[in-house]
Amino acid sequence: MLPFDLLKIPIFSMSVMTSILSFTAQMMSLIAMPFLLVNTFHYDAVGTGLLMTSWPLVIVFVAPLAGILIGKIHPGILGGVGLIIMSIGCFSLSFVPTDTNHFGLVWRLMLCGMGFGFFQSPNNHMLLTSAPPQRTGSASGMLATARLTGQTIGAALVALLFHIYGDTAPHDAMLLAGILSLCGALSSALRLRVSLPK
Repeated sequence: MLPFDLLKIPIFSMSVMTSILSFTAQMMSLIAMPFLLVNTFHYDAVGTGLLMTSWPLVIVFVAPLAGILIGKIHPGILGGVGLIIMSIGCFSLSFVPTDTNHFGLVWRLMLCGMGFGFFQSPNNHMLLTSAPPQRTGSASGMLATARLTGQTIGAALVALLFHIYGDTAPHDAMLLAGILSLCGALSSALRLRVSLPK
């Protein structure tokens, strides 16, 4: 089920771990944000949906740019910087004042989307290219597994935070997402010390 031989490749396993951390943070943010917008800022369903589109919208523009930069900047740097940007966005949403206007929420969400956009393409590239050419299929499967694992953990953590903290759970979830993004940035940066397999 799991390609243990590929997981023995340090840069591959580090990329998998970085992916899990980032998708855990992303899913926590995306699940917590509607509750934050509805309960704290009193937006309706339409307003909440419109505001949240700012996150994926900025990815549409940032991800292709990140893809272009892969050949010029080490993916570990691009991914690390992206996750630092995402963590800043998550922290700013966790401590956002209750009197913040639409623009104040939008730029914070766009910051998260920008960071994730700069992370995803370089990380996927490094994960897939670190595997031998004949194992590309297994590497691709591991990429999907890492993404789903992170999303599942993120959703479960938000549910746990609601159970423990109640109404403050969205703020706590964004705070934890910021911390996990920083951990992912560290994991991404550590790949600079590991060479690609030949």
